[in-house]
Amino acid sequence: MSTSEVNPDEETNSRWKDLSRQSSIDALPKGALDPVYAAKAEVLNRAIQDIGFGRYQRWLFVVTGFGWLVDNLWPVSISLILTPVVTEFHFRGPFFSLSQNIGLLVGAIVFGLGCDIWGRRVSFNSTLLLVGVFATVAAGAPGYVFLCVFASIWSIGVGGNLPVDSAIFLEFLPGTHQYLLTVLSIWWAVSHGLSQITEYGLALLWGVVIIMGVLMIVMWAIRFFVFKLYESPKYLMGRGRDAEAVEVVHKVAAFNGTTSSLTLKDLTRFDRTSGKGVDTSAAAAIKRNTEKFQSNHIKALFASAKLAWSTSLIISIWALIGLAFPLYNAFVPYYLATRGATFGDGSTYVTYRNEVIIASLGIPGAIVAGWLVELPKIGRKGALASSTLLTGVFLMLSTRARTSNQLLGWNCAYNFTSNIMYGVLYAMTPELFPTKDRGTGNGLAATANRIFGIMAPIIALEANLATEAPIWISGVLFIVGGAVALLLPLETRGKSAM
Repeated sequence: MSTSEVNPDEETNSRWKDLSRQSSIDALPKGALDPVYAAKAEVLNRAIQDIGFGRYQRWLFVVTGFGWLVDNLWPVSISLILTPVVTEFHFRGPFFSLSQNIGLLVGAIVFGLGCDIWGRRVSFNSTLLLVGVFATVAAGAPGYVFLCVFASIWSIGVGGNLPVDSAIFLEFLPGTHQYLLTVLSIWWAVSHGLSQITEYGLALLWGVVIIMGVLMIVMWAIRFFVFKLYESPKYLMGRGRDAEAVEVVHKVAAFNGTTSSLTLKDLTRFDRTSGKGVDTSAAAAIKRNTEKFQSNHIKALFASAKLAWSTSLIISIWALIGLAFPLYNAFVPYYLATRGATFGDGSTYVTYRNEVIIASLGIPGAIVAGWLVELPKIGRKGALASSTLLTGVFLMLSTRARTSNQLLGWNCAYNFTSNIMYGVLYAMTPELFPTKDRGTGNGLAATANRIFGIMAPIIALEANLATEAPIWISGVLFIVGGAVALLLPLETRGKSAM
């Protein structure tokens, strides 16, 4: 960068005006962010864009994808082994599901809010280890009480993955490649197919749990020993650690085989432009650390009327889907098996074969999601609303199937649209929150999802699962969620996340 004779104040004012002209590319509404933070975030967005999508981001697609895989792998796997667990320990199955959902809730709160306090790296490097250790230990549980306790603990790790992983991936992505956050849902399809193949190939209940636990430890080892995650530059900047943020940008550039022109002065110059800005001094950073458990991160998500409306709606969508998906997911194996018996082909082979076919449709669903969110007249909001509505419609239509092939077809359609829905939802949610509060925003959304998820096993304790009622309820909830998505005030397509 040139160091020729230029008046610092004139240069600063000029740069501020340049950034103001770029405000149209920012995802959040005007006034939602402190101007100093917004200006620095824009500088970092440009720096990441200049580096481009390279080897570091490709690695992130894999290691953060593990979070997507784990998030779907365990609920699906547990729903499939629930019957032999109940048979062995002689207790009511919904209690097992309830223990997991409580753990998922705790994980979303602790790791979601925590990653805005102690950083992304700590959470990223601990969640999978927690899952792997306690899942493996659970294989030796002497009774259902111990099993439920271990399930709650491993679910804390499962629940903490996505709020952290989505924030990490987004914060290192160039603005031109943010659609890849949507494509990450391809790992959901991989996990679904993996769980089905594992369950069919392993007849021993505890063999399944041990294999899953070991797989978690292997993925953790790849994250911890093979790939080195750098702390998010925008997180560091938001915590007053500008020099470290610049250092990380240069390390990522070097990892990608390129260079960056970013300097510390590019960030610190904005500290002089506004007396009302964020104090990024060392003293202020220490003060923020002593106030880490205050509600500042939550209040920031409701800083303006438009942002408050957006935050409320996206949390509502997560809550509705939080009840709809586990209610359906816990019931569908039983439903498919009983319907298969009714149609005369309810063998174990046919049941698992159909589940694998259904799971495979998630892969093209993730790819289509990445395409839809970039279409000018559809974008994130249109893709989310339409896919959520269709998911609910296909669920309810599946109850009208009169042959095994019809049932398979409707469930394939459901899985295709639901993967589009989840891909868009997981991508759009972190884009709606500023970096310094993104973990908290993701955590609140995930918390609402898990709280309503807890209701599913409670409903199952009292409901008659021999009827189609759970599927109809799930379908209606998805349709309502799609309608709510249409009310979202912000469209993040083509805009850089702040």
